[in-house]
Amino acid sequence: MSSDCIFCKIVAGSIPSQKLYEDDDVIVFNDIKPISKVHFLIVPKLHVESLASCEVQHQALLGKMLLLAPKLAKEQGLAGFRTMINTGREGGQEVFHIHVHVFGGGEKLPRI
Repeated sequence: MSSDCIFCKIVAGSIPSQKLYEDDDVIVFNDIKPISKVHFLIVPKLHVESLASCEVQHQALLGKMLLLAPKLAKEQGLAGFRTMINTGREGGQEVFHIHVHVFGGGEKLPRI
């Protein structure tokens, strides 16, 4: 846990969120600035700054996060979806606690 990390505060319950899922390892909640009809974040409870900070011991956690994406996307009514992990300031990361964005629904996402 990092005392100045907004996601750590959400994990601790000191900041409310629109929670979709939670277990011992992760919490999933709706993004407060959605870019599509459905947009949620898969956030590990363990504070890891970014994907670039991950090591071998994070492999199972990363796999769990990615395998949750299609399950939760389907539960949210998405037939298709996009995942995104911003890494580092130059990669668009704003909150320095690794997280997976899952979004889609209602509109055709631009090809990248």
